[in-house]
Amino acid sequence: MAGLALRTGTMTDQGDAWTAVLARDRGADGRFVTGVLTTGIYCRPSCPARHPKRENVRFFADGAAARAAGLRPCLRCLPDEVTREAAALDKAFAILRAAEEAPSLVALAGAAGYSPHHFHRLFRRATGITPAAYYRSLRARRTETALAANGRITDAIYDAGYSGPARFYAEAKGRLGMTPSAWRDGGRGETISWATAETDLGTMLVAATEKGICRLSFDEGEAALRRRFPRAEIAHGGSKMSDLVARAVAAVNAPGTPHDLPLDVRGTAFQEAVWRELTRIPAGETRTYAQIAAAVGRPGAVRAAGSANGANKVAVLIPCHRVVRTGGALGGYAYGLDRKARLLERERQG
Repeated sequence: MAGLALRTGTMTDQGDAWTAVLARDRGADGRFVTGVLTTGIYCRPSCPARHPKRENVRFFADGAAARAAGLRPCLRCLPDEVTREAAALDKAFAILRAAEEAPSLVALAGAAGYSPHHFHRLFRRATGITPAAYYRSLRARRTETALAANGRITDAIYDAGYSGPARFYAEAKGRLGMTPSAWRDGGRGETISWATAETDLGTMLVAATEKGICRLSFDEGEAALRRRFPRAEIAHGGSKMSDLVARAVAAVNAPGTPHDLPLDVRGTAFQEAVWRELTRIPAGETRTYAQIAAAVGRPGAVRAAGSANGANKVAVLIPCHRVVRTGGALGGYAYGLDRKARLLERERQG
């Protein structure tokens, strides 16, 4: 029995497919199915059953191709259910995009054809966040787009689907990295104060809005800050930042000690989920990129988790240095592997 060619854009080659099977990569579900010639069944890549021998495996583009080759679906992993799940998620995404108010979990699950508990688990596995969080993220993005296009903030708020300004500000509190008026003009008018200070790891740059620290980095100065925030007003913070900078220095010099520094950072829903997970890693411990991806409900998104980790804007304060490669290698770090190693060593020493 010959295996059929995989569909273009699903899996690059048979070797990648087998790697996904060995990893039980849920992110590969729906991209191909695994046929086992000795049992006559086909499975999802993530099937929890014991792995077959490689010589007994053939890969097929989908369940229909596997059935045409005389195989039957696995009763444990239900590979054909992937198509139903994908259709259910597509329907849910469409509902969420069109909704003027956040639909209830019961209503969303019913439209997708699942029980609320099952749908909630399915949605989190696919996106890493809850349907309610996904809807808030969608509406926040619509607001940003509307603020950039409209001359009046109130118009933008209603255009984004909010029932009124109060509802918008309630949801935006603690999330939007810039004020609504700044979003209207691409950040122009926002004031970012900055200062540098010496730490055990070298010269540190601290930049902050009125809300909190929006950038903490090493080996950077005002010019780099202006490149990152080209439409903001950049000004040296002077003595008014002395307390904030002193607290930031203390946090960098003692990276294992919890801090309560105010932060003004934001990203995509997935990035923010990754950053939250980074803050949950105990000082002195590490996690792999794969573990972080799994912790946010996206085990197949290892590279995306690595990218989100690298997009962290506040070094040390959100401890991206605690993430390493599988096997324990340090991996990358924007400010040099020596700094990463020193941070981890200092945390382990307490």
